[in-house]
Amino acid sequence: MNDPITTPTNSNIHSYIGNPDAFPVLRHWHFFNHAGVAPLPRVAAEALREFARQAQEGAYLATHWYADIEKLRQSAAAMMNAHRDEIAFVKNTSEGISIVANGIDWQFGDQVVTSSVEYPANVYPWMEQARGRGIKLVMVPEEKDDHGRRFVPLEKLLAAASDPKCRLVALSHVEFASGQRHDLAAIGDFCRANGKLLCVDAIQSLGVFPVDVKAMKIDFLSADGHKWLLGPEGAGVFYCRRELIERTRPLMVGWMNVIEAQKYGDYNYTLRADAGRFECGTHNVPGLLSFKASFDLLHAIGTEALSHRIKEITDRLILGVMLKGYQVISPRAGLDWSGIVSFTSSLHNHEQIVVALRKQHHIEIAMREGRLRVSPHFYNTVEQIDRLIDVLPGH
Repeated sequence: MNDPITTPTNSNIHSYIGNPDAFPVLRHWHFFNHAGVAPLPRVAAEALREFARQAQEGAYLATHWYADIEKLRQSAAAMMNAHRDEIAFVKNTSEGISIVANGIDWQFGDQVVTSSVEYPANVYPWMEQARGRGIKLVMVPEEKDDHGRRFVPLEKLLAAASDPKCRLVALSHVEFASGQRHDLAAIGDFCRANGKLLCVDAIQSLGVFPVDVKAMKIDFLSADGHKWLLGPEGAGVFYCRRELIERTRPLMVGWMNVIEAQKYGDYNYTLRADAGRFECGTHNVPGLLSFKASFDLLHAIGTEALSHRIKEITDRLILGVMLKGYQVISPRAGLDWSGIVSFTSSLHNHEQIVVALRKQHHIEIAMREGRLRVSPHFYNTVEQIDRLIDVLPGH
């Protein structure tokens, strides 16, 4: 497809935009739900097929599966400016957050501060600790500005975290429904200066927006790979700051959490000193190999080029839906914006719009919290964005 937008960074990005050989979903769908479950790029699907072929023909013999998984660990660390020893593999974001929720030595009355619009993966683990260990979950409400944009005010998050009983701030980098991107650097500075921990759900940002765990002073981070990282479901990463590893208990214990794990008959229950202590057993090998292929694709393009491209096409989308009379609720000022654009209609049924787009036009969007949500990725074309705008019912 001819794409009039020109991204002035990494020219490698242009070989993927609108390319159905790289992204076969383009042959079938205008897919705009990467904040949900992303389609696999060809390289990720091929990695799964190659694993299946090798496993069928020779099991693990003559493969380099585990060496590739180690390369993924190193690449994931580099992407977030961490050390490979601070990275563990998890099944999903929920598992990583649950490691933190269950691994801290809570005291009765400790508080966890979050927002009132978090995805459940970053709510229920803390509710479980409130039920079982007497902590208090403090949820800062979402507000609306004069233009109808929804956001959780930074100053109110910090005010809640100022309570001496607050032990940890748990926050999504990007909120799943509104698309607000939080100022993690400011929140991290506050937390580190005031003796609070910062736990981040990065599933809606990692890979396409800058995440620097050192600069942002993040203590824990969890992100599954099946959204913006374009990986399969069931394969994700968890970061634990080096200084906190030995103070954080593993969620589950199995044969891999310990040192010298392959000395099977020597029962030495000494937990590893790196983030491997949070990995209890055999990895999801095919999932991680597929994840690595997607990860490598995005890494070759670079976060700057990806975020630039996503900003351009979401800006175009916002202008189009506003001209058709929709109310955009996603904040877009400064660095508040993300790849998620949520908007509402005062005249049309949102659920009917989603169904009609899917069945009549092969356009996939989502509805979250009563709002229409569109989340395009870098490979989507301007023509696809314009097609979505054209077929949305007007006001």
